[in-house]
Amino acid sequence: MAVHPTVAVTIVTFNSAHFIAQCLQSVFEQDYPALEVVVVDNASSDETPALLRQFEHKARVVYNKQNAGFAAGQNQAMGLSAADWLLALNPDVRLTRNFVSWLVAAGEAQPEVGSVCGKLLAMRSDLTIPKEPIFDSTGIFFTPNLRHFDRGSQIGDTGQYEQFDYVFGATGAACLYRRKMMDDISLNGEYFDADFFAYREDADLAWRAQLYGWKCLYTPLAVAFHVRHVLPEKRSSLPAAINMHSVKNRWLMRIKNMTPDLYARHFVPITVRDGLVIAGCALREFSSLRGFFIVARLWRHTWAKRRVIMQKRRATNEYMAAWFAAEPVSFPAQDVAQKLKIQRVSSHD
Repeated sequence: MAVHPTVAVTIVTFNSAHFIAQCLQSVFEQDYPALEVVVVDNASSDETPALLRQFEHKARVVYNKQNAGFAAGQNQAMGLSAADWLLALNPDVRLTRNFVSWLVAAGEAQPEVGSVCGKLLAMRSDLTIPKEPIFDSTGIFFTPNLRHFDRGSQIGDTGQYEQFDYVFGATGAACLYRRKMMDDISLNGEYFDADFFAYREDADLAWRAQLYGWKCLYTPLAVAFHVRHVLPEKRSSLPAAINMHSVKNRWLMRIKNMTPDLYARHFVPITVRDGLVIAGCALREFSSLRGFFIVARLWRHTWAKRRVIMQKRRATNEYMAAWFAAEPVSFPAQDVAQKLKIQRVSSHD
């Protein structure tokens, strides 16, 4: 009888009543046998707690008395499980039945793979799926000016991402993390940086994982659907708190992970982008100015984290520099594809 690595699906909810029932139903319908579910509710004021009570016989549900943020909530949920793999999942995601199985199979194929992401396709806010598939994310990538985006975001699926790839990182909306990696890259007992509260915490974790020598794998076989609320082109219509955290976390992420070599290579685009962000806050997005004061307050604390990261860093300057480019960077994962092909053939013998 085959022994399956254990998987914990960790979900953080905050006023997620519109999405959570469908999300959890898709989790409980997974064909993966060694699965547990942990949900942390961050003091929702809508019908989310009432809905979650209906699932308490199938999942471990924790109700926080205050909103601790997505990052802290995920740390809390992950800490409640001893599973081999941790699937961080947003409540506005719906999984296809074999999503977890394909992610685990891909991750288990290579020990240096610390995280695995699948093909996330766009889902409308009314939970319907476009007739013509549109990508939400097939991994994240960084540009030379330190902006990060979802690979394939908002473009049609015409078969361009049907191969296994090593990518920089994965969106926290649906990413499978190896417990061994998470323990390796944790800082002060935290996986995600709780100072981020929400937004960019997945990119920060991905950057740290790359510095520590872990790989992120994309598999096209694992398919899920996601309602994307935050997009760069929608910034002007987003709540002020989201934009403030986005600005704050951009600087916190850089302080912790930026190497002198990378800064020297891209000094001009980084400086230009910095100027635009500062000017935009000073002249128009006044509510985001608070983010700079928070960064100043966390300055010494964040630099202490940086020192730990740089002491444990294993990746070379050349390796890290290869990931920062104007177009999405990925590298073929033919080794994983071949192993999975052999496994599929063997299973049918």
